[in-house]
Amino acid sequence: MKPLILQSDFGLDDGAVSAMHGVAYSVNPDLPIYDLTHNIPPYDVWEGSCRLVQTVNYWPKGSVFVSVIDPGVGSQRLSVVALTDTGHYIVTPDNGTLTHIATTFGIREAREIDESVNRLPGSGESYTFHGRDIYAYTGARLASGAINLEGVGPRTDEIVTFPVTVPSREGNQVTGTIDTHDVRYGSLWTNIPRPLFRELGIAHGEYALVHVANEGEDVYSAPLRYGRSFADVSIGEALIYVNSLDNMAIAINRGSFAKAYNVGQGIHWTVDFTYPIAGV
Repeated sequence: MKPLILQSDFGLDDGAVSAMHGVAYSVNPDLPIYDLTHNIPPYDVWEGSCRLVQTVNYWPKGSVFVSVIDPGVGSQRLSVVALTDTGHYIVTPDNGTLTHIATTFGIREAREIDESVNRLPGSGESYTFHGRDIYAYTGARLASGAINLEGVGPRTDEIVTFPVTVPSREGNQVTGTIDTHDVRYGSLWTNIPRPLFRELGIAHGEYALVHVANEGEDVYSAPLRYGRSFADVSIGEALIYVNSLDNMAIAINRGSFAKAYNVGQGIHWTVDFTYPIAGV
């Protein structure tokens, strides 16, 4: 018996999430079921991809994640189970949800869900709630040991992923993208890993020039202190820090950087860190 962890954009205002729990318990009433989040913005597959990579590797190997952000429900998009190189299972529509898992951890194998056997009995005429009828049901069967990976369905070698920008360094500058936000606090989480940033030779307490752009249009440019924590700067002051994913991030101490400067997320939002700063 393995943990089953659910993620969706369903919210908690109606019975959708509860129905997924109920279906999973109907497979095995002793199944341990947990929620990652159900507050993914509606239809935001990119955000779902980011939240998976934020979480998956902190669960034991063999854990089964069900992620349902599915604007194409009922269409020809595939339903899959992916086994990651870290030994975790992701049950999801094949619509880009696996992007960050594939680029960060790697996918060892993927299987198309055979709905003739892995679908809630009696649900065959329902085409708009696959989160309940296919994904929660299949995830529960996998987590409970009722099926193994081979029992999911035929192997598939094609996984849909979004384009991503690989972070890079050129001289005294590192460049990446704003992958997502620390939602509650409005910090900007980049895809630039700490080791790449540290190749610039910067030390805590020193300043790097931060430049944020959206599709090439300047949005923000200023020198910011590289701090260990938010307490290294005054309230209301911005800083650079290392987030919980060991990537570089930008925040305002007790404020929202994203709201203050109207910064979004995704591959069109780029960020540069330059150190040392010319003339400083």
